[in-house]
Amino acid sequence: MAEKGYCVKCKAKKDMKDEQKVTMKNGRLAAKGKCPDCGTGMYKILGKK
Repeated sequence: MAEKGYCVKCKAKKDMKDEQKVTMKNGRLAAKGKCPDCGTGMYKILGKK
């Protein structure tokens, strides 16, 4: 399922392209991807397990 993230360049919430689930240094989950329109990197912090 594609996570919605906020693109700071387009200033809108969009579904991420090439989304990956990553674990941050503090152990929390995040979704990392790209904006489908402009290609800017997007990041969304997800809830705890």
